[in-house]
Amino acid sequence: MPTPSPTVTELLQAWGNGDAAALDQLMPAVYEELRRQAQRYLRRERPGHTLQTTGLVHEAYLRLVDQRQADWQNRAQFFGVAAQMMRRVLVDHARSKRAAKRGGSGIQVTLEDATAAAKERGVDLLELDEALTRLAALDPQQARVVELRYFTGLGIEEAAQVLGISPATVKREWTMARAWLRRELSQQ
Repeated sequence: MPTPSPTVTELLQAWGNGDAAALDQLMPAVYEELRRQAQRYLRRERPGHTLQTTGLVHEAYLRLVDQRQADWQNRAQFFGVAAQMMRRVLVDHARSKRAAKRGGSGIQVTLEDATAAAKERGVDLLELDEALTRLAALDPQQARVVELRYFTGLGIEEAAQVLGISPATVKREWTMARAWLRRELSQQ
């Protein structure tokens, strides 16, 4: 009887313990989910965005590979970190585009339930990143909930598992963070 394939969590833990072969097995196991995450991100971008799904996945992958010191706990944590990497790639891309245009308009994304104004005009990715940075300074847990729920697409239960808190706390933090972001982004 053949031995079962290791789970994503087992591969992550082996990789975290220095097993380079585990990384070779891990990437094919998570690639499709990373593509789905990248597609969710890019659907929020303006039409004609120059960064494509594959490019975003590969750029995030390169950054993930550098996370050698990470203490991987589970699959949800990995995808949470992957979402942060994708967000950083998009922010870096937006900054380089803005710099190239010398102050031209930034890359536009849509933020669900952000603000009435945001619903009408879209939210600049750099403005959203700056708002999340400010939120992280005030309440790191709320900022992390936003990253996991909005950017990663994790459900309440999954986000609770990653953060090690109750689902009720995730719901409360999600509600508070969205209200705070609404206010911040509507003032911009």
